[in-house]
Parts: sequence; structure tokens; C-alpha cells
Amino acid sequence: MEKSMIGKYEVTSIVEQAVAYAPARAFFPSMTDDMLTTCMHDLPSGQISPDGLLHMNFQGFVLRSGRYTILIDTCCGSDKDRHPVPMFDRRKTDFLTVLAAAGVQPEEVDFVMCTHLHWDHVGWNTQLVDGTWRPTFPNARYVMSKQEYEHWDQVYRSGKIDMHTLAFADSVMPVWRAKQAMLVQHDFELEKGIWIEACPGHTPGNYVVNVSDGGSQGVVIGDVIHHQAQLRFPHLSSRADDDPDLARKTRTALIEKHADTGHILLPAHFPTPSMGSIESSPNGAFSYRPSPQL
Repeated sequence: MEKSMIGKYEVTSIVEQAVAYAPARAFFPSMTDDMLTTCMHDLPSGQISPDGLLHMNFQGFVLRSGRYTILIDTCCGSDKDRHPVPMFDRRKTDFLTVLAAAGVQPEEVDFVMCTHLHWDHVGWNTQLVDGTWRPTFPNARYVMSKQEYEHWDQVYRSGKIDMHTLAFADSVMPVWRAKQAMLVQHDFELEKGIWIEACPGHTPGNYVVNVSDGGSQGVVIGDVIHHQAQLRFPHLSSRADDDPDLARKTRTALIEKHADTGHILLPAHFPTPSMGSIESSPNGAFSYRPSPQL
């Protein structure tokens, strides 16, 4: 569990699981053998295993503003039908235990912010209670991009069955039915110093959450950048990106915007230590410096 301050805001990582997720060259289809070798040599230990597997966290973040307790992304969930990917099917995770260790009970969460509606970011939106999927956070409003919700609603209604439509059915629709969903445009500001910013490409309505106070700034980036390999080679888009070309442009713009500023990045999938800042290199690549912890 990592913890840092962004001005007055306290942010804590909630790691649901840490796994050797996928072969790097499969996850990044345009990655060459030479690029993989470079990443394995240049990136910090623990990023890529000797056999070329990407190490990734699945994590969300608790943001305490003093006024609100905010949870950003809820990972994979427990007991979910994810049969297209057997390693995640009906899996049980201790997300709520980790959340409790961070001092947060479900009823204390005021807002759940969903950077996008992929299966590994909305799983703990709901939990199974007496055979029914019910919102895990009973007093929270779930902040979703209106564009993102409408996109996945349309895909779901088309009859397509994949990880994302399964998640829409069990982790998003129950929130909508409970009237806890809050569909917003991309100029939404939760309070002064916390606002969302459209970063499409990975999904159509993907957003990041900006946090700023007292000259300090951070950004919860979701899946705009999946792995440090994309700092070494920013043009790499992943197989999970809905629009790889747009994702590449969005990712590159985000990297250039925050490089050499000291801004704290809060990524969904970087292995621990995951909080850090981007630094530019003379060769046009970028590196990552872990942030000091509380």
C-alpha cells in the first residue's frame, strides 16, 4: 500500500492483486524483439520477468479531500463471470480487506469515480448479496462518463459477449438500476482541485482524474499508460486499446504534458512502487521516478 500527499489531498493505493499478466510482445503487438530487450535492460527490476511477462498491479486509489472520501476504480471484483479469461473467472479477491486496512469502510465512500468501464476497473462496483449483484458502496455516487456509459450500453445491447459486456451487466447496470450512477460530461469538477479530463483512445469515454492543491498536482491515469515500457517507447499501444492510433496520441500528449513537472502519476497497472513522476531523457524516451511515501 502506497500513500502520498498532493497538497492537502491524501491518496492511497488499494492493490487488489499483483500478477505476471501477459507476454509483453502479445500485449503490445508492435513491440519488436529489440524493443523488448531494451525494456528488459533499461526498466527497473520487477517490471518484466526474465521470460518476457509484464508485471502489473490491478489497483484503485482512495482520495481523501477532507470533505469527501473518493474511490477511483474498483479493479476486478469477486465471484464475477469472466469465462473468456479463465485466470480471472469467478476469482475471489480481498479488495475490501485492503480498503479496510486503509481505514475505509464501504459505507464511508462518498464517490466512486470510474476512469472507464472495462472489466478490471469496475469489478468491485458491485458484490453478490443473496444471489443478486448490489452496489458495494451504498452511500456513493458512481461517476461515469456519459459517453462511456452510452458506448458500452450500446455494445451490450448488441448481444456481444466478452469481458466488458459481462462486466457491464454485473458491475455497471446494477449501479444504474439502484439510481447511484452519475453520468457526467468531460468538464466535470467534483470539487475545486479535483476534475476529470477526457483522454479517449483506450475507450471512447476514457478520462483521467486531476488533483491539484497548493502548487502540487497529481493525475490518476487509469489505462492511458499501462506499463513503464510505454514510457521507454511511447508509441506502443496495447491490445486492450479500442482505438490504438488515438490511444497513442492521447498517451503521448499526457506524457509530454506531465514530464519534468514533478506531477505525481497514479497508474492503475504499474507494479509497486507505482506512484511516481515522468522524467525526459536525452534520447527522446522517458523514465519514471518513484514518489516519496508517507
